[in-house]
This record gives sequence, structure tokens and C-alpha cells, in this order.
Amino acid sequence: MTNKSHLVLGALNGDDIGHEIVPASVEVASAAALLHGLSIDWRPMPVGRRALDTHGSTLPEGTLETLQKMDGFVLGPIGHRDYPKGPGAINPHPIMRKHFNLFANVRPTRSYPDIGCLYDNVDLIIVRENNEGFQPDRNMLLGTGEFRPTDDITLSVRVITRVASERVARVALELARSRRKLLTVVHKNTVFKLGCGMFVEECHKAAKDYPDVTVNEVIVDTMAMRLVRDPHNFDVVVTTNMFGDILSDEAAGLVGGLGMAPGLCIGEGDFAMAQATHGSAPDIAGSGRANPYAMIESTRMLLDWLGRRKNIPQAVAAAKSMQEATAAALGNAAARTGDIRGSGNTASFTAAVIKALK
Repeated sequence: MTNKSHLVLGALNGDDIGHEIVPASVEVASAAALLHGLSIDWRPMPVGRRALDTHGSTLPEGTLETLQKMDGFVLGPIGHRDYPKGPGAINPHPIMRKHFNLFANVRPTRSYPDIGCLYDNVDLIIVRENNEGFQPDRNMLLGTGEFRPTDDITLSVRVITRVASERVARVALELARSRRKLLTVVHKNTVFKLGCGMFVEECHKAAKDYPDVTVNEVIVDTMAMRLVRDPHNFDVVVTTNMFGDILSDEAAGLVGGLGMAPGLCIGEGDFAMAQATHGSAPDIAGSGRANPYAMIESTRMLLDWLGRRKNIPQAVAAAKSMQEATAAALGNAAARTGDIRGSGNTASFTAAVIKALK
């Protein structure tokens, strides 16, 4: 699939602002790759509402099989809440996560000067279990984990397994080992004694293989408070699906908002999906005002991860160049977007990142 300096990557714009920020991330990654001798073969593919209109499905037949032959892909935000009711109008990204067994969602939070962060020097990562939990679109093989037996009762099923808990814990422990060697396990086993209890058990079992990593526990409601009060006390956080989804959005609020919230979905193989954690923002789509940082950074994370997994030093070097250039561009108020105290737009920020590449 790859040689020492070549990657084949899918480019799926998604919905709304995805048609602006995914091309921006592809442009930046391509420029960085060119500087460092990395060849990237980008393969655009339809997904989302435009795919529904042109192919009859938001996830056209054959898409998953085609992506499987690549090294990974970039997926733009999906506006599934606005899809019309009817055949083919499905939410694509949970299906992709399950199909490719991308069980860990790695969501960094980092502060930069002068963009409206609540704290300086925030640098933490939330690792969210991706494929089970309370989310009804990914905790059943068939049917849904949410159902209504009568008009007055709705039931939601939460799925926690030992295998999923153990493998996401190992992803988090590996990250912690490469950083400050501190892992925080977030749960609510005071109430969910069996579900969260199992998750915590498996985290501690896995931690026995990482004696150099300090592991502590925080109850999720306490974590929500502490994340606001003292985010510097955390390095890598691992938690279940819904808790991770909520806490990572809270963490983004510390550093300028969801436009500053990248993400990478990974599994046990050498295949990954870059997907920023924010929505598709239909209210600003087409205006050129969308902040491309999260998508650019997600794409950078993809290059870095693939480079390390596949031993492609050019990809790692390109990712490092992207990281440094993005930080430089964020320091330019005229280039960055209005949500992070700038006077620029999508195009100006993208251009500033490319100009700063070296």
C-alpha cells in the first residue's frame, strides 16, 4: 500500500464548512509533504448530503471498500441532523469507525497566546473510547440501543466490554508514556458500578504493563469541575464514549472553542481517520469564515501517526513542519479567523500556515 515516502489518502469533505476546511487541510499537508519529500496521492470521495443528492446515499456503495485500500482518510464534519428522512440518509462516521475498528478517538487540547484561551500552557489529550457506550448508533450489531416500549418510556442501553476498555486504555497508556507519564481514568463507578467498574478494572490491568506511568482516577462530575479549575494537572485522560465526547468539548472551551479541537480516530492496524471534533456549522458555510485549524491539525496528526506506524520519516517531518507553521500562523491576528480573535478568514489562515512551512 505504501513505500517509504508515499501515502494514499482519501479526502472526504463532508457537509457545509467541510467543503472549505478539508481542502484547506489538504493544501497545507500537500505543501508540507512537498517540502519533505513525501508523496501523497489524495483520492477525493463523495460523502454526506451532496453524496445523497448525486449517489442516492450519504455513504455510497463501495466507499468503505475503496477506503480500505488506502492508508487512511480525512473526513470533514457531518451535518446528519439536517439530512432528510428517507433511505440512504444515514450518519456515515459511526459506520466508518465501526467498519475500520477505529476504537480510540484521540482529542488534544492545547492553548496558544492571544486567541482567547482561558489559561496559558494547557496541553492535554483526552482519549475517548469510540465504538460502544451509550451512543445508540454504535452499540448494537443490528437495531439500536435506544428504544421506546410505550409512548411514555424511553430506554437507552449502554454497552461496556472488557476488550474495548482494555484496548483504549493501552492507547492512552502509550501516549502517556511518550509524554509526561501521567494517565487519568475518568468514570462514574459510584453509580455505574458494573459498567464503569469494568472499565476501571481493565484500565488498571493494562497499566500493570506500564509501571513508568502514574495512573489516577477522577469521577466524571469532579473531572468536569477540575478541568475548568486546574487543567494543567492533567496530561492524558482516558474515558468512555459519552463522557469523552462531553469532556473534550469542555476542554475545547478552555482554548478558544471547537475550532481549536482536532481529533484522530485510530485502531490496532495501520489505518486512521482524521476528523475534527466540531460540527458542520451550516450557518457560516460558504462565507469563508470557518476556522480550519482543527481540520489542519487533525490532518497533521494523521501524517504523524501514519509516519510513525509505517516508518515513513518524511511523513513525521512533514507533520512537525505543519505543527510549527500552524503555531506561527496563530500568532498572526490578521490571518486567523474571527472566532479566535482574528480579522482573517479560512483562506488567509491557510495561506499563513503554508507561508510559514519550513
